[in-house]
Amino acid sequence: MQTKATRGSASRGALGALALANLRFWPTVAPRIGRELAHWEALAGEIQDIPLRAIALQKLTDERFNAEVAATLATAAPRQTRVAAVTAIVALEVLFDYLDGRTEQPAEDPLGEGLRQFAPFIDAVRPRVKGREVSESGAVQSARGPEEADARYTHTLADRAREHLLVLPAAEQIATVALAGAERCAQAQTRLHASATLGDGMLEAWAREQALGSGLQWREHLAGSAASVLALHALIALATEARVTRTDAERTDAAYLAIAGVITMLDSLVDDASDRAHGAPGLIRLFDSRQALADSLRELTREALARIGEAPRRAHHEMVLAGAVAYYTSHPAAREPHARAVVAIVRRELAPTIWPALGVMHVWRAMKALHARASLGGFL
Repeated sequence: MQTKATRGSASRGALGALALANLRFWPTVAPRIGRELAHWEALAGEIQDIPLRAIALQKLTDERFNAEVAATLATAAPRQTRVAAVTAIVALEVLFDYLDGRTEQPAEDPLGEGLRQFAPFIDAVRPRVKGREVSESGAVQSARGPEEADARYTHTLADRAREHLLVLPAAEQIATVALAGAERCAQAQTRLHASATLGDGMLEAWAREQALGSGLQWREHLAGSAASVLALHALIALATEARVTRTDAERTDAAYLAIAGVITMLDSLVDDASDRAHGAPGLIRLFDSRQALADSLRELTREALARIGEAPRRAHHEMVLAGAVAYYTSHPAAREPHARAVVAIVRRELAPTIWPALGVMHVWRAMKALHARASLGGFL
């Protein structure tokens, strides 16, 4: 357990990482993000199937922030490999967001169809052997399934992510861990969406099996798995330095499995009212009570901090966790009665690191609201 002195030291390290991230983000990362997103928007506009084109374009508009935040992980990369990392991260995040929307659509076989649609996402981090792909078990597989109306879009995103990942110095060292993380993420996302049709029993059975030996309970493991694209981004950023080892990759993945779990649970918490209004309750429906959710988040936050302490670039990862928690706990819905107690518990676990991040997020949300009102005023 961390002492007050240890937490103070960690907080200073995270603040330093935040300052460095900002110094690097605006001149070297943000411009590349803008160019990449413009490129993908143009390609999405060429999808012939109208409903699929609408999903792709809406995701790029509504969830642009996802790619921007994901790419901040690359600010820890050396300058000479930073652009490649940003390019790979943005392509992978855009692909993930699109497939997330794609697999929410009704299907006769939601599990089989969802896993098939997520194949390009797994291909994006799959090591190649003479033009073919290798599974985690070592078996050579084909990366291409049947061509679809959006095949050019999804395959181009996957190819661009893989192309820029493979030029990174430690791509080989993170390969097996990244592939397992992509498969974990695809399974969790697909099963979460399929549970609306197939029920939660299938979801729980899979999550319980996957959680064995992970150090996490099944609900926490499921939450982390569903957002494991974040772990892939962290692994891509890690691969930018040649001295990285397989152990570094495993520890980074373990840390981000817990970090992603915290993020997913908080996201579900603040979206709960909206989800229920639309008849699609989120992941927190799997908890028996708000107290059970609060207890789980407390322990998972502590576990995330412990795992961060064992991973390389510790301060950078603590900054990511604090920033993500600040983002969700500064959401207007976080002030609602059902969420306040849970939010307070998570913030306490991250104090004092979270306080500056919360300040930044409150200012950002206020500026965003002012901008929205000003834009609305122009139409009145």
